[in-house]
Formats: sequence, structure tokens, C-alpha cells
Amino acid sequence: MNNFYDIFSVKGKKVLITGAANGNGEVIAKAFGEAESELCLVDIDGHNLEIVANNIEKNTNSAVDRFVVDFANGDKLDAFLECNSDFDIVINNAGITKGGGVLDYDISDWDATYKVNLLAPYKIIQKVARSMSYKKSGSIINITSLASEFGFPGNPAYVAFKGALKQLTKAAACDLSSHGIRVNAIGPGYIRTDMTSQSWNDEDLKQKRTDRTMLGRWGESQDLIGAVIFLSSDASSYITGQDLYVDGGWTAKGL
Repeated sequence: MNNFYDIFSVKGKKVLITGAANGNGEVIAKAFGEAESELCLVDIDGHNLEIVANNIEKNTNSAVDRFVVDFANGDKLDAFLECNSDFDIVINNAGITKGGGVLDYDISDWDATYKVNLLAPYKIIQKVARSMSYKKSGSIINITSLASEFGFPGNPAYVAFKGALKQLTKAAACDLSSHGIRVNAIGPGYIRTDMTSQSWNDEDLKQKRTDRTMLGRWGESQDLIGAVIFLSSDASSYITGQDLYVDGGWTAKGL
């Protein structure tokens, strides 16, 4: 290695990022672009996806492929993976949330959340890992949530499938370790995005969420970049099957 920082390099790596058109995914995509990775960006929001991809191409030296895919449509996802499975790094970031209490939760919302938040990452891991296994290397990062660790009210499907994604991370890490593939999870805390806008815009809820952290603030999408690059790079070559919470100290805080 030329210098210490080379272990954090992802330059030239082929990176798949799902849910890349908005929020955390957009910021993560831009970070990999600045790191000169080769990007494959996927989202259901074709308009914003094109804007993000064009901006990365304009402002960095990264090549960017982009695909509009609805992960709730299994056939569409399968068709995408049939032609796109050769990656060095995968960021399973795409997710949806549909609120409602257990007693009256709509089964169609449960099914859609399952397909996007758990089944799609599983299919991606399974398909991409076959290609990674030939190279005996690869890093897969599943974006989970505080909801994979705690029970939150009014969103049973999101909590259930983020918890399942956390356990899928560990199972896949076990099964793929002999192929040189590492699988880890990053659990964001309350990050200010469109998905959390309802809590952010409610002053009482915003303060309650803030008070649950040690650092006394909500996270920004930029706060995830260091953890994602670390787990993608050789700097974490002896780390697999782990949950890294980027949450301002929420999961560790007692009184």
C-alpha cells in the first residue's frame, strides 16, 4: 500500500446502491462517486434518479449506470438482476414505511413492505453473491434501522422486516464467509430525511427523538458516509456479521 489511507479506498470498485434517488441513498451515492467508484444506481423514482446520476457524472470521475426498478414487483427485480449481478460492493438501502397499528394494519401494506424491505435484499444478496464468490471477495451492507433493535409503535411491518434484515445479515455472513464475502448491517438512528419528516415537523416529537440520543441532535445523511465507506473497504477486512448503529448514542443510552 502506498499510504495508510489506501485501506479506505473504494476507487474503481463496482458498487450497487438501491434507493439511490433520495435521502440517505442519494448522499451515499454521491460519496461513492467522489471516491471514484463505478456506480450502478437503482430506484423507483426515475426522475430524481436521473438528476442524481447526472450530477455525479458531471462533478466526479465516476461512471454511473442507472435503472428504474420497482422492488415490490418481483419480476422486475429478477429481470434487473439477471443482467446486473457483477459487483464488488452492494448497499441494500431501498426501503418503504407504511404506518398503522397492529389491530387494523392493511395486509397489502404488510406485503409491500416485506417485498421491498426484506425479499428484495435477499434476492440481491443471493444473486450478487454468486458473482462475488468467483472473485473470493465482496462487501454487502444492509441498511437496517433502530427499528431492527427496538419496538416502535404504529408500524409493525417496518419493525418486523428491518429486524428480519438484521438477522438475514448474520445468516448471510455465516453462509458467505467461506467465499470471501463480508456482510454487515448499518442501523441509522433518526436521520433527517423525507421518511422522518413527520416527526421532524412535530416540535414535540422532534425534541423527544433528540432527547433519546447522547449527542443531542438528529443525524444527517452525511453522518452515514464514514460507516458505509469503512465497511465497504479493506479497512474492515476482518469485520463481518456485525450491526453498526449510527444513532448518536441512542441504542447505548440508559438514563
